[in-house]
Amino acid sequence: MYLIGYDIGSSSVKACVVDAQTGKTLSTAFYPKQEAPILSLKAGWAEQEPESWWNYLKSATAEAMAAAAEKAGRPVSALKEGLAAIGISYQMHGLVCVDRTQKALRPAIIWCDSRAVPYGQKAMETLGADFCLSHLLNSPGNFTASKLAWVKEHEPEVYEKIDKVMLPGDYIAMRLTGTACTTVSGLSEGMFWDFKHNCICKELMEYYGFSMDLIPEIRPTFSEQGRVTETVAEELGIKSGIPVTYRAGDQPNNALSLNVFNPGEIASTAGTSGVVYGVNGMVNYDPLSRVNTFAHVNHAAGTYNRAAFPATEQTRLGVLLCINGTGILNSWVRRNVVPEGCSYEEMNRMAESVPVGSEGLSIIPFGNGAERVMQNKETGCAVHGINFNIHGRNHIVRAAQEGIVFSFRYGIDVMKGMGMDVNKIHAGQANMFLSPLFRNTLAGVTGAVIELYETDGSVGAAKGAGIGAGIYKDNREAFSSLERLKVIEPDTALQPAYEEAYQRWLNVLQSIEQIH
Repeated sequence: MYLIGYDIGSSSVKACVVDAQTGKTLSTAFYPKQEAPILSLKAGWAEQEPESWWNYLKSATAEAMAAAAEKAGRPVSALKEGLAAIGISYQMHGLVCVDRTQKALRPAIIWCDSRAVPYGQKAMETLGADFCLSHLLNSPGNFTASKLAWVKEHEPEVYEKIDKVMLPGDYIAMRLTGTACTTVSGLSEGMFWDFKHNCICKELMEYYGFSMDLIPEIRPTFSEQGRVTETVAEELGIKSGIPVTYRAGDQPNNALSLNVFNPGEIASTAGTSGVVYGVNGMVNYDPLSRVNTFAHVNHAAGTYNRAAFPATEQTRLGVLLCINGTGILNSWVRRNVVPEGCSYEEMNRMAESVPVGSEGLSIIPFGNGAERVMQNKETGCAVHGINFNIHGRNHIVRAAQEGIVFSFRYGIDVMKGMGMDVNKIHAGQANMFLSPLFRNTLAGVTGAVIELYETDGSVGAAKGAGIGAGIYKDNREAFSSLERLKVIEPDTALQPAYEEAYQRWLNVLQSIEQIH
């Protein structure tokens, strides 16, 4: 018995095949091999053709199936017969508009498109911050609903033809099955969901002038959401009738991939930008809107969410902190500060030669655009406290990594202010988490245990499909084969030094905030 997982990203579409019995990944493949193009007809715009995602998915599926059959020592035809369920992860906050024939009416407006910002700001002002935060848990911002408002005003001929509005994952599920549906988690990321009344937000829909008929049928995250049609089966080289039993946005799905389901657990990534995604067990929000809150994959809003999560009322909210200035700062230091050709491993050794706190040197890492955690201010990167008689490049290398970690701590403190008890951080062993100094500093300054795993979004989507299909009784069984590579415990002896360094960094940040 096999599971297929898809990860629909803006750079590529990834497919994997997982052996449901062993939990092991047989193959992964992605397409295109070069980064997928993003259309930007005007400054701040970002669009992609939904049809291109479908073509990438077909290529990735063929490659993944062939590789899985070879590894399993079975013909592809035998592997096809064993396919039991499909799961989908996708780039969040996009807008796909389809007509009654399920054809896309225009290119998708994707997550990094900023044209809808004024629409979200006006909605926040008109509906009121108290209403938006208490019902939507966020500002309407630049999310899917605001993007649809832009289409309504600027492309009325397109808007009039819309039958359903969808997120990218909804669109791919519809292409696979012919069934248009969505999830509470997806609606929450689009700012359509009212957490106070557990329904589509009537006030927001009325404010924007949207008909309720634009929203597809709502299905539980872990449930049958349609079955692969005969036409699609021929197109993809798989069998018809396979159920799609799971879908989620990339950040909730990344948390699922790391087996993060319960309050107090955190999933984190630290690539060019960094994400801390924590699970909250109560409905709450940050009054300054420095983090975003969405329904997590196992949130049950008065509806049944398959036997794996049977509670009719189970509050599981994903609180998302994004730090733009993460690995990009480390790579900037590599290009501009250390000797040419210096590897990241060598940089880590340079940093480890300096004591905790970098002997008074602090770096604010916010040099990659406006930061949500700073209330969308563009403060820029700052280096503070250089002493010409003490500091050298090793100090800068360490202070950069510490500054990134301290920005994570700053956001985690916002989460704690929302009632979250952060005690464990799950992360993939990649990017900044390859640095022992980064890991140790994060554990030391937050007091959280860090667990490192080897996984990715497409594998998580496949496991999610196994839960939704009832192949696994719950997430513990689904992720029993997830290999924990490392555990990093906080060094209690160094915690006072980490806290002193963080407080000094925080004082620098607060002085910069006053300037801005």
